[in-house]
Amino acid sequence: MALNVPGYSLTPSSTKAALPTNYITDFNFLNQYLPDTYEKEFERYGNRTIASFLRVVGAEMPTNSDLIKWAEQGRLHTKYEGCATAQADGPTAITNVAYLTGPGAAGTNPACNFRVGQTLFLSLEGAAATVSNKAIVTAVGALTTATTTDSFEVAYYEAAQSVGFNAGTITAFVYGSEFRKGADGMIGSLESEDEFFDNKPIIIKDRYNVAGSDMAQIGWVEVTSENGANGYLWYLKSEHDTRLRYDDYLEMSMIEGVPAAAASGADAYLVGSAYPAGSTLAQSAGTQGLFDAIESRGNLWSGAGPTTLADWDTIVDRLDKQGSIQENVVFVDRNFGFDIDDMLAAQNSYGAGGTSWGLFDNDEEMALNLGFSGFKRGYDFYKTDWKYLNDIALRGGITGGAVNGCMVPAGSTTVYDQILGKNAKRPFLHVRYRASETEDRRYKTWITGSAGGATSNDTDAMEVHFLSERALCTLGANNFVLFKA
Repeated sequence: MALNVPGYSLTPSSTKAALPTNYITDFNFLNQYLPDTYEKEFERYGNRTIASFLRVVGAEMPTNSDLIKWAEQGRLHTKYEGCATAQADGPTAITNVAYLTGPGAAGTNPACNFRVGQTLFLSLEGAAATVSNKAIVTAVGALTTATTTDSFEVAYYEAAQSVGFNAGTITAFVYGSEFRKGADGMIGSLESEDEFFDNKPIIIKDRYNVAGSDMAQIGWVEVTSENGANGYLWYLKSEHDTRLRYDDYLEMSMIEGVPAAAASGADAYLVGSAYPAGSTLAQSAGTQGLFDAIESRGNLWSGAGPTTLADWDTIVDRLDKQGSIQENVVFVDRNFGFDIDDMLAAQNSYGAGGTSWGLFDNDEEMALNLGFSGFKRGYDFYKTDWKYLNDIALRGGITGGAVNGCMVPAGSTTVYDQILGKNAKRPFLHVRYRASETEDRRYKTWITGSAGGATSNDTDAMEVHFLSERALCTLGANNFVLFKA
C-alpha cells in the first residue's frame, strides 16, 4: 500500500490577501458569503427636524401658574361706524350708534363715549359717498328718539347737513372740542380701554424604551445627527431620534394647539380625568397656539396668496390700521415663496430677459439668482422658507386647512403682566414654561427601569422619559397675518 503524503495545510492570512494557502475549495457554511455592509447611515431625507421657528422669533421665560394673563392696550381714539341718522336735513340731528368697530356685536353696543362739547368729523359711508360734515356734540345718552345709551345729538357747523346724511349711515370720530366763554368744564372722563387675554400651559410627554437583553448585544451605527454631531451610536440611536422628535413636538404644539370647547370630548377626557368632580380649579383642555390666535385675534388672508403689488397694498392698508410695525418676517412654503419671487422679478422692466436684476456684473458663467430675500412696500417684509410648511410628513402637501405662510412682526411689545403686577417688555411671540425654585418643567428628562444603570424598579428595560409644560403667548395678534389656501 502506498503512503499518501498530504499537501500543504490551509493557513489563514493575517490580511485579506488571496494566497494559495488560504483558498477554500469546498466550503458550504451558511456564512460563506458575508454581506458587504456600510456602517454609516445614509441620510436620504437630510435634516428631518423642523424645530427652529420659535427659537428664531421668540423667547422662553418661566411661569408658576396654571393660567397666564396679560393686558393689551386698546385704541387711544374711538371711531364709530354705521351710525344711522334719525332726523331729516337740518342744523341738528340725532344719530344712533349701530356698531362700534372692534369687540361687540349688534344688540350689545356699549354706551357712547362721546361727550358734550367735543367736535366731530362725520363722513357718509359707502363706496360712492363723497360728502362729510363737522359738528359739535350737544347731548349724549338716552335721547328723545332712542331708548338706549348709545345715542348722541350734534349741531352742525354747516347751515344744513350734507344731502344724503339722513338716508345713509355715518362714520364719526372726535377731533377736538369747543366751549362758550364762561362755560363749565368737560363733563365726564374716559378710562383707558384694555383688552385682556389668557392662555394655559399643556403637559407634553414622550418615552423611549429598550429591553435589557438588547442592551447586552451592542451594534454600532455611525451617524451624523440633525444637531450636527458626528460619531457612533448604539442602541441609543432610537433614543436620540425620540429626543429630536420630541423637540419638534414641543414647537408644533405651540403652533397648532387649540383650546378645547366646553362640551368637547377632549375637554371631558383630559379635564375629567385630571381633576376630581367639583374641583374649583378653572381648567380646560388644550392651549391656544399661534395659528388659532391669529385666526381669532389677528388677520387672515384666504384664497390664493398675495401675488401682486395690489394684494400687498391691501395688507399694508391693514397694517396701517393696526400696530404699524415697520419690520415683518414672512415665513412661507415653497410655492408662496416662488410667487413672491415672480412678483418682484416682474417689477423689472427688463424682467422678460431675466438677466437685469441682481448684481450688475453679470457674466455668462455666473449662476443667476432668481430668489429675493425681501422687499419694502410701505413696510419692510423679509421672506424666509418655513420647513414645517414644506415637510411632506407634516403640513407639506396638505390641502384641507392648508397654511401657505405666516407674517410675524419683528421686535417686542410692552404689556401689563398680571402675574408680575407690572408692565413688562415681551417679544410678540414667547413661550412660558412652568418652573419654580424646586421644579423646572421646561425640559425634563429622566431614566427609570433596571437596565443601563437605572435601578428605580424591576422592569427589565431602560426607559427614558421626557416632559415639558408650556404655553405660547401671542402678543399683539392684530399685527400678525396668516395666509391660508
